[in-house]
Amino acid sequence: MRLHPLHPASWVLDQVRSDGWEVHDLLSFTRASTLVLVSHGSAAPMVLKAGFGGNHVLAELDEDDRRAAYGFYWYAAMTEAERALTREDFRHEIDTARAATNADHVVPMLEEGSTDRFDWYTMPYCADGNFQPRLAAATAGHGENVAVGLGILADVAEGLRTLHERGIVHRDVYQENVLVHDGQGLITDLGASRRVDTPRGPARRGPEVHWPPEYSASYDHATPAADVFSLGVLVYRFVCADIPRHGHSQLDTAPTTLQPVIAAALAHAPEDRPTMSELRDALRRTAIPAIALAQRGH
Repeated sequence: MRLHPLHPASWVLDQVRSDGWEVHDLLSFTRASTLVLVSHGSAAPMVLKAGFGGNHVLAELDEDDRRAAYGFYWYAAMTEAERALTREDFRHEIDTARAATNADHVVPMLEEGSTDRFDWYTMPYCADGNFQPRLAAATAGHGENVAVGLGILADVAEGLRTLHERGIVHRDVYQENVLVHDGQGLITDLGASRRVDTPRGPARRGPEVHWPPEYSASYDHATPAADVFSLGVLVYRFVCADIPRHGHSQLDTAPTTLQPVIAAALAHAPEDRPTMSELRDALRRTAIPAIALAQRGH
């Protein structure tokens, strides 16, 4: 594929091609990184994630082009020191992905490499996309679609449990970081992750729907309980077709077997939340009988 020369991703794709990759599609371009569908020779396409996004690109454009490039609102002029820090962050993501090798229900890293300006790694292409369409189509209640979705979320809980076992806290569990492949759920994007033995990031982060309350004071020391809260938010949104607020006012629309564990997962204090294994088991116990019941009704 070819982009307009002033498209903010065009420079990145040119660099990927110069490294010998065939570029099939631009999947995502953000301030921090780029996702590209690529292949080598006759090999199956895979996803290449480059640690290079819109905030970097101004430095790569000719001075005559820079004024026009500001028309792309996400451009930002970064200093060399800031660019070095973002590269260090991406290398942390690669290191963490490497540490998660062979973890069930975690999108695996396949290859890694570097160019002069950025680092990259590849992962399998999950053609079924992420969990967002299932969340958008969610309606409060039960049924086969809800059961299948809960099975996917149970897979993700198992992936997160394995990361926790390896000393990794994901810290950014939400629908777009849940991929689906052959009906199974996988967690992806370890860019915000931290090792439990090493503080990382600012102490405080502003509120987001899927973030636990402790991020307002101790984001840099987040524990596995933070991922339990975030996955609890996603489960609530999926089975209740609502955002948890006002005391979980729609919780009674969730399957009865899930209501206690969802409420516990959304507890304000991390120590009051269930373990990821407990949340996983509750999701599986609810999903499997519901799928069997729906299949008998066909």
